[in-house]
Amino acid sequence: MSLIRIAPGRYRSASQEDTIDLGALVADELVEGDVLVLTGGLGVGKTHLTKGISAGLGDGHPVTSPTFSLMAVHDGGRIPLFHFDLYRLEHAYELEDTGIYDVLGYEGVCVLEWGEQFQDELTDEFLSVTLMRIEDDPEARDIVLDPHGARAEELVDAIDRAVCARVEA
Repeated sequence: MSLIRIAPGRYRSASQEDTIDLGALVADELVEGDVLVLTGGLGVGKTHLTKGISAGLGDGHPVTSPTFSLMAVHDGGRIPLFHFDLYRLEHAYELEDTGIYDVLGYEGVCVLEWGEQFQDELTDEFLSVTLMRIEDDPEARDIVLDPHGARAEELVDAIDRAVCARVEA
């Protein structure tokens, strides 16, 4: 892995594989009820991070962005992963039809792509994960973890320790 730790909760991924590997490290720290809101432009790696989370949880099924179905359930691992893509939603009232309120913060882990537009309607406790392109390297991404709430702060600390251990190994 060529993942670089820039600062606590801030990393540089050199490739899709690095982003997937970071997702697997994140998965090791997740517990039921955790919520991750993935933010970043089209094609920046949100789904690759989710692939790593799913694999890290032990689910061997393929992960694609559920853009048209809005939600995919990956329940072959140690805890279920509910993967939402809210890109096509325009209004908060549309969230009700996604099934998000049935699982958010209760069952398994919720990963929300494009969820930043609805943060106020969803939950106060979540980990915001922002993926950004690097201007001079089309494969590289900066990934920033921004905790909202005590559990999210614990999660960032645990992820950072895991990344440090992996980078030093």
